[in-house]
Amino acid sequence: MHIRHRLELIIERMAARRACNILEGAGLTGYTVLPAISGFGGVTRWSRDADMSASSDMVIIISIGADAQVRAALSELENLLGSHIGVLSFGEVQVLRPGRF
Repeated sequence: MHIRHRLELIIERMAARRACNILEGAGLTGYTVLPAISGFGGVTRWSRDADMSASSDMVIIISIGADAQVRAALSELENLLGSHIGVLSFGEVQVLRPGRF
């Protein structure tokens, strides 16, 4: 097994392209974008089914890479989250094929 770092970002769909550009600019070689169906944070519950407009949809962006690449993306992602709803987490993971990350 090989150590890499996983970054997981839940963010408004309207900001997803900018987030992906940040990941690519930091040298991360891949990511996956998934729809977020519903959630709860603080005192607010939200659901994709209940929203009146798709503009408030949320997505989950997952990327795995070397520590330096993930850390290079963090400050720009933090700035992006300053103007958009979202949550960012990252941590160490083990991968089978290190050449893919």
